[in-house]
Amino acid sequence: MTDLRKIIIDETEIEVDPAMTLIQACEQAGVEIPRFCYHERLTIAGNCRMCLVEVVGGPPKPTASCAMQVRDLRPGPEGQPPVVKTNSPMVKKAREGVMEFMLINHPLDCPICDQGGECDLQDQAMAYGISENRYNEPKRAVDDLDLGPLVSTTMTRCISCTRCVRFTTEVAGISQMGQTGRGEDAEITSYLNETLDSNLQGNIIDLCPVGALTSKPYAFTVRPWELTKTETIDVMDALGSNIRVDTKGREVKRIVPRNNDGVNEEWISDKTRFVWDGLRRQRLDTPYIRENGKLRKASWGEALAAAAAGIKGKKLAGLVGDLAPVEAAFALKQLVEGQGGNVECRTDGAKLPTGNRSAYVGTATVEDLDTAKAIMLIGTNPRVEAPVLNARIRKAWLAGAKIGVIGEAADLTYEYFHLGTSRADLVKLNEGEHTDALGKDTIVIVGQGALQEADGEAVLSQAMKFAETTESKFMVLHTAASRVGAIDVGAVTEGGVTAALDGAEAVYNLGADEIEIAPGAFVIYQGSHGDRGAHRADVILPSAAYTEESGVFVNTEGRPQLAQRAGFAPGEAKENWAILRALSAELGATLPYDSLGALRQALIEAVPHLGNIDEVPENAWKRVPLRKPAKADFVNAVTDFYLTNPIARASQLMAELSANVKARSQEAVAAE
Repeated sequence: MTDLRKIIIDETEIEVDPAMTLIQACEQAGVEIPRFCYHERLTIAGNCRMCLVEVVGGPPKPTASCAMQVRDLRPGPEGQPPVVKTNSPMVKKAREGVMEFMLINHPLDCPICDQGGECDLQDQAMAYGISENRYNEPKRAVDDLDLGPLVSTTMTRCISCTRCVRFTTEVAGISQMGQTGRGEDAEITSYLNETLDSNLQGNIIDLCPVGALTSKPYAFTVRPWELTKTETIDVMDALGSNIRVDTKGREVKRIVPRNNDGVNEEWISDKTRFVWDGLRRQRLDTPYIRENGKLRKASWGEALAAAAAGIKGKKLAGLVGDLAPVEAAFALKQLVEGQGGNVECRTDGAKLPTGNRSAYVGTATVEDLDTAKAIMLIGTNPRVEAPVLNARIRKAWLAGAKIGVIGEAADLTYEYFHLGTSRADLVKLNEGEHTDALGKDTIVIVGQGALQEADGEAVLSQAMKFAETTESKFMVLHTAASRVGAIDVGAVTEGGVTAALDGAEAVYNLGADEIEIAPGAFVIYQGSHGDRGAHRADVILPSAAYTEESGVFVNTEGRPQLAQRAGFAPGEAKENWAILRALSAELGATLPYDSLGALRQALIEAVPHLGNIDEVPENAWKRVPLRKPAKADFVNAVTDFYLTNPIARASQLMAELSANVKARSQEAVAAE
């Protein structure tokens, strides 16, 4: 452990790591230091000068606390600990001066600014500024940028903190933003007026400490103090990013990230952030029954009776969709198996072995990526399958980690060694020498694209063999938020989805919209949106979306997390577990719980680790027996990042973003 150094901050003596900056040491001492440019997850710019402090015995001028380390402080004349003052007259005068300079050109448009009410500049001007301004010169004006359909710009408000430039360059891995000019002419701009080509760009809205970058879809709709804020979990991918859903009345108005160092740090993808307009479009809000080939509205009593009649005495199959909470998967399993049927959650055909958590989850945690020295990606493109996880891999790469890829070549925002595209290349890798990878904190990540074909289990066996040989940690990167939890509760059939549907006369479809169900079977669809599953259904039972019910989701590393209800489902739509409980009574096989609490209790009794919220259980390593796969190329599981689930497909904004990506990929490149 590093030797700690004593330091006195505002007459309080503390011991800190000498590598810490003064601003971090002050935070540890419980002293708040104002800042605009400093952000703990970005490199230090030291250009706003708001974080000035006085170092006693140092230079006769204030010091930027974000750019000076504790180890650079000199002790007192008799070896006393260095003294730092954060509220002396020198500091107060310096901060007032900095704030006065900040406001010379800043427009006074707080009443019409979307940042109003949660603006760092407003808060710090009140706390550290002065009440008058000595400058009467006209304020400068700057042209606004067009960064695309997500981020609205009012560059006249910009204070050149460069947080957006550092985020897009360092975390998102794109180089389209920068600063040009000097002094009064300095401005943040984009290269050749390009729009941003990243699925993490929305994070610059949170990072901007003023109203220069705000959310376009959220613009002028509501004020922050009118919102009800609910902390919950994202289901757009399997990472389980921690989010806060802000609602006004029954409508979701915006989604912002919450900090969780073990999962998403404080970033979320653009799909997570902006998908909320899909929550109010194409919603199922009343039950339907198909009569004479056409769907008609029905009451709940009629719909449940029709569903029960369609199930009784028939060979039944249950399908668990990608967005279903664990409680719904557990209830469906009990309902369907009580009728002698089979349940399956691997609707994409992934050959994930059940009962062996090290094979369908792995042994690595997301945080392990931070210290990895080598990362092997097999049949996956994490940039579109889990963009926030990809940013973490990029962080490891920036710290010196070597990345290897077997699968489709793609722009992953970092350099990698492309070791082939096919299963044969994976076998060849296993047959080679691995002395350079041994003892190097290696992590092997296998994507769903590698596991969806008929030889998926053979591919998995080869990947696990490589992990074992190189003493690596192993991770299966899922694409469906519900998948790990549903496998945990045993919502699986021997032989997969083909075996489950083989000969089925009735299918209970719990929100599985990515699968075609052959004609002939009687289909009951329980879901939130009028997507593919609803079009095929004979009975439709409208259910709540992920923001409208409380539920447990298990992320790709096997961490159970609790999603909370932020609003209520529209019309007559009900919570997923409640629909299944009501149907079980109609079938005369009532499920043994009347409340979500009782259902959770039964769930935790059956699968105890699901009760340890936000803890990653350790999985005992058990390698799948080695088999040889076919020689075909790997194909990635996600082709269109923005349209992967029914909520995203109902969103107009996601459709626009998807079209923009297609147009960008087809742009002609000039020959000059």
